[in-house]
Amino acid sequence: SSGINAEYGEVNKQLDKMGYNIGVRMIEDFLAHTPSAKRCTQFEEVADVICKQGFRMFLGIVPEIKNWNAAKDEFSLLLNDNPLSEFVELPPHCADSLWYSNIICGVIRGALEMIQMEVKCWFVGDTLRGSDSTEIRVKFVKILEDSLPAGED
Repeated sequence: SSGINAEYGEVNKQLDKMGYNIGVRMIEDFLAHTPSAKRCTQFEEVADVICKQGFRMFLGIVPEIKNWNAAKDEFSLLLNDNPLSEFVELPPHCADSLWYSNIICGVIRGALEMIQMEVKCWFVGDTLRGSDSTEIRVKFVKILEDSLPAGED
């Protein structure tokens, strides 16, 4: 079954990549429809905007922000409702390998990268896989410098 797990690992990567490509485009829509959004100076503000505005706008839910680390550069989003998994049941053979909603992690990464913020994002638990809650971890990596296309300076 290690071959099957590897296949689901690839599916998880593809879901993340799809989400990333969506997030890269979604941020423009978000900023266009949220004129009050201002540049965040603290990662805590970023978490708040993702939660209370981004998720509400695109998925109609407001996750809870929990489990900040001491450095305040990593937190969890707890999704009490996940519209992506509402009518889904994972077959038993993929329940420990497939992160069905991994597209959400990609969306978060892609959107934040467009506003010069690199983050890592991953699932910690998913109710589809038998966890008590659906939890996504988001970790700040660095601020990306505005870069000019190659050959332009």
